[in-house]
Amino acid sequence: MTLRRAHHDYNYYKLRTEGTSLTGGKKMGYVYADIDLTNEDDLALARRGKLPADEVKTVRVRALVDSGAWDLTISEEIRKQLDLPIVGKDWAKMADDTIVAIDLAGPIHLRFETQTTLVHKAIVLPTTSDVLLGALAMQGLDVYIDPKSERLMVPPQTVDNPKSKIRYYRRELRPSI
Repeated sequence: MTLRRAHHDYNYYKLRTEGTSLTGGKKMGYVYADIDLTNEDDLALARRGKLPADEVKTVRVRALVDSGAWDLTISEEIRKQLDLPIVGKDWAKMADDTIVAIDLAGPIHLRFETQTTLVHKAIVLPTTSDVLLGALAMQGLDVYIDPKSERLMVPPQTVDNPKSKIRYYRRELRPSI
């Protein structure tokens, strides 16, 4: 069952996005999403006119969506395709409880359908060919997993679904001197 707020008056099934699923939503399985990964440094140079737009390094990948993982995980091959610098080193605990030394690369501009976010550091696993989309990147994209259809979804854009919470302030008028 998909839960919705009772005060929404939109038709959920007409406004929902198509998303992606390995099984097409027909049976239990893994959820995958087609995402674009772009070298953020290249984008910054292109915005400033120092790099032609056609030289911005971008790859489209099919990522395994894992809300139990924290970070975006990429392979060494994708890091090289995007020409991402190593920005740090760390340790990661794998699903089988082994602890491995990892490289961190970035920054990466990430796009799924209409949503974008910036990932400052992605885990680089040289032994994998998969991309893993973790919870932090999903939160930045403002997407959710629909378990019924096994798809990554973009929520409908409504007034009841704001993207930011801004502190209220009052603008005070100053008397002219």
